[in-house]
Amino acid sequence: MIDDYVFAGHAAVAAGADRLSVSDCLVDLVPAEPGGDDWFGAFAAAAARGESVLTVGVPVEHVEPLLADLAAAGWVRGSGGLPDRLCHRLPVPSGQILGFEPIGFDDGTWHSWACLGGLVDDVHAATGIRPAGNGLIEAETDAREAARWLTASGLGDPKVFFWTPAVVLGVRG
Repeated sequence: MIDDYVFAGHAAVAAGADRLSVSDCLVDLVPAEPGGDDWFGAFAAAAARGESVLTVGVPVEHVEPLLADLAAAGWVRGSGGLPDRLCHRLPVPSGQILGFEPIGFDDGTWHSWACLGGLVDDVHAATGIRPAGNGLIEAETDAREAARWLTASGLGDPKVFFWTPAVVLGVRG
């Protein structure tokens, strides 16, 4: 299943999170670079800074649209950050799949479907898909459908136009 995904980074989650998310809109993430990349490239760096670490992967077929969104926000390849990790298309480290989260990039940050007013309810009304108790979608096929529906609906506008179903894993270093 995660063979179709590439490594995007490790999210260092601050203490006290009551849900799982890779978006700083929903949980306090310790940024890898202040004013820059939210996710770390190395597990050890993330583990040293956060209470817990979530590993993030995105579908390989979504790399190019995501790189375009990152470039539009001024994120350049060659800086050693997220654009480079996506370009290298590294495999997602093995770990326990915790679920999937529809996310989209806007102006320097990742948004979750749960942080933009009512999108979870809109997706549920249109597709029957809803998150589990931890805030993530359990089935990959449902997460892909939710991301497709969100992109087609345009309801993330003006913040997010392209949505991707991130796989979220718990990984031990």
